[in-house]
Amino acid sequence: MVAAIRIHKHGGPEVLTYEDIPAKEPGQGEVRIKQSAIGFNFIDVYFRSGAYPAPGGLPVVIGNEGAGVVAAVGPGVSELKLGDRVAYYGPLGAYAAERNVPADRVLKLPKGIDEKTAAGMMLKGMTAEYLLRRTFKVEKGHTVLVHAAAGGVGTILSQWANHLGATVIGTVGSKDKAEVAKKNGCHHTILYRDEDFAARVGEITKGAKCNVVYDGVGKATFPGSLDCLKPRGYFVSFGASSGQIDAFNIGLLQQKGSLYATRPTLQTYSAKREDLVSIANSLFDVVSKGAVKIAINQTYALKDAAQAHRDLEARKTMGSTILLP
Repeated sequence: MVAAIRIHKHGGPEVLTYEDIPAKEPGQGEVRIKQSAIGFNFIDVYFRSGAYPAPGGLPVVIGNEGAGVVAAVGPGVSELKLGDRVAYYGPLGAYAAERNVPADRVLKLPKGIDEKTAAGMMLKGMTAEYLLRRTFKVEKGHTVLVHAAAGGVGTILSQWANHLGATVIGTVGSKDKAEVAKKNGCHHTILYRDEDFAARVGEITKGAKCNVVYDGVGKATFPGSLDCLKPRGYFVSFGASSGQIDAFNIGLLQQKGSLYATRPTLQTYSAKREDLVSIANSLFDVVSKGAVKIAINQTYALKDAAQAHRDLEARKTMGSTILLP
């Protein structure tokens, strides 16, 4: 048996149940990972609440990422062996002490990256990579707006965009979070609860506005995000922590400057093994060089996952959070 968190029905944090589940031998093309740390992300809330349906129905073990050591190798696996230090972003099932993962979703860790750091960065860091290098390729001289700049993805996005030579503007919910955002690459911060963020972007850029807005907030920041963009700018919506954006008149994109709007996902960008490896290697490179630092600011025992969810939804967390089996 393996300790895990499962949900048997959708709802609030109280539906997260700590229990023992049967341990299975890895099947064809799978490895079993004894997890050292488990990644914790806002997408976990979506699966818990039912906003995103679990592919196999309920009950289900949620969570998409983790890191640890290969404990067993299934048939047909040749690139991984017992004892390899690995991390993954993959199918649901991460909230467990051990789990099976398709080997083609698993990545060997470089020597300089420990398992706790890896668990706190795979989904968030690879999301930042494809947003900055593939969805809209940020270059030196660009101006970017990052919403929730003190959050897990936001701190990585801000550091990386700064490293690429962009001017980084970040929105945050408090003065404490503004300090975190500044320490993580933001040149300017905006307290979105106290200020009209679109108007402040106009002031900061002297009317020039931004090349791209990275918006993981959703309903609360739309359509204001569009007003932060220069003509032919990119609105990149990659999350909805405040709720999904309602259907909108696409004519807004024309009216506000022939804008582009996209709703990308890491799942699409990393669907092919070669793309997954490319994205991960790009992330490993900037972290290994120190250009991007991964701050694990909150750690919870796996059995306390419900409290982690409460704190995340109350916006009490900053940077990356991990669960320890």
